[in-house]
Parts: sequence; structure tokens; C-alpha cells
Amino acid sequence: MDDSLETLDWLGRPVQCDDCRHKAMRSLGLCRKGKTCVRDRRAKRVDNFFASRPELANEYLDHPYFEVRTIAAKYASVFRLPPLLHDEEPEVRAMAVLRLPLARIGAHARDPDRRVRIAAASRLKGIALVVMLMDEDSYVRSVVVRRLSPGQLVLAIHDPDPAVRRLVAQRVVETRLGDMADDPDPVVRLEVAERLPAAKLARLAADPDLRVRFRVAERLPVTLLPTLQDDAEPLVRDLVRSRLVVDGADARGRDDTEKAHGTGT
Repeated sequence: MDDSLETLDWLGRPVQCDDCRHKAMRSLGLCRKGKTCVRDRRAKRVDNFFASRPELANEYLDHPYFEVRTIAAKYASVFRLPPLLHDEEPEVRAMAVLRLPLARIGAHARDPDRRVRIAAASRLKGIALVVMLMDEDSYVRSVVVRRLSPGQLVLAIHDPDPAVRRLVAQRVVETRLGDMADDPDPVVRLEVAERLPAAKLARLAADPDLRVRFRVAERLPVTLLPTLQDDAEPLVRDLVRSRLVVDGADARGRDDTEKAHGTGT
């Protein structure tokens, strides 16, 4: 069935235009059943309505359907939003948190619903954001980790969730990256192997995970490659042999060129 043909309100009843307070908008092309309608239960159609007439949003902040309140809060005057911080529905509270000044939303870093805390984590700054590293929800913490500076991420190096630690390994300041080389999760160690300075990669040459050792073999300076030439995995040994031949030849070629030009040591 064509999705546009279903026009039901939030109570599951067919949408009626004849008794709608905004029916005059239809003649102006600002309202269209199945596309742009504040009575429709589909959020996209309600959003289309307020996008075309945002000045009407203030009138719907107390609508009984939470989707309408949420979308109205997206367009309403920010001065009308504080009461929505105490709305019974988390989607409504989250929208208010996304729009209100930072000074008004700090308490919602401890909201009982993760959706509201995610909204808070996407906006808070400074110590208020750092404190959210202690949130019980790993996704909330991942939002925090994406926003903190690389220097602050040292506080999350030992996060209990490997997915969060992986994000930390991708961004933490390079001088502390080595602290994660012994992480219990191989995917985290792989991220370390991607970023650790090549000269320091040897510490991962004996990693128990093939993926980590293979990445080390790809990045190690040619002079350190012999540490992996007896690796238990043929894939690693083959890569090492290939690099010793190709990269070693390139290095010798550069040395010969430098000597020919009198620049060698």
C-alpha cells in the first residue's frame, strides 16, 4: 500500500480536515493530508507541518501525543521550553535539553532515561561533561568520549566497555597510547597498533592476536622486522619476508644514492 494513503491520527482514527482549526491552510498549500499534517500520527508529517509554520509550535507544547510535543519543542520559542524538562516522556525532555541554554540542562546529565542523558552528553562542556564518564550506560559514555579532548581521554583508558575503549584508542593523546597496548580486548589493541609510533610497535610484536601482529608487521620499520620473521602465522611471516625484500631493497637503494651524492654518513 502507498504509505501516503494511510492518514491516521495518534489514536488510530482517520484524519479529518473539516473540523481542523488549521483547515484554511489547505487552500494556501501549507497543509496536505498524508504529507503535512499536525493531526497525523507520523512524525515526519507533523515535522513538515511545523517546518512550514513554526510560529504555531508554541500552541502544541501541551498536546496529549508525545510525538507532537517533541516536534513542537523543536520549533517553539526557547522561552517556552523549561516546563518540558519535566515532561513525563523522555523524548520531550531530550528535545528540551538539546535546545535550552547549558545553564538549564546540567541536572539532566542524571536523568533516569538514557535518551535524555545522551542529549545532555552531546551538549555539556568542561567538568560537567567529564563527570558523565561515570554514566552507567556505555553509549552515553561513548558520546562523552567523542567530545572530550584527546588529553582528557586518559580518564577513560580503563572504561569497562571495550567499544568505548576502542574510541579512546582512536583519539587519546599519543603519549598515553602505549598505556593501552596491553588492553584485554584485541580490537582495542588493533587500534593501538594503528596509531602507535612505528618505532614503538615492537612491544606488540608478540601480541596473541593475529590481526594485531599483522598490522604491526605492516608498520614496523624494516630494521625491526626480523622480530616477526619467525611468527607462528604464515600470513605474518609472508608479509615480513615480502617487506624485507621490497622495503629492504628500497632502503639500500636510498643509501647507495646518498653515498653517490656524498650525503651518506
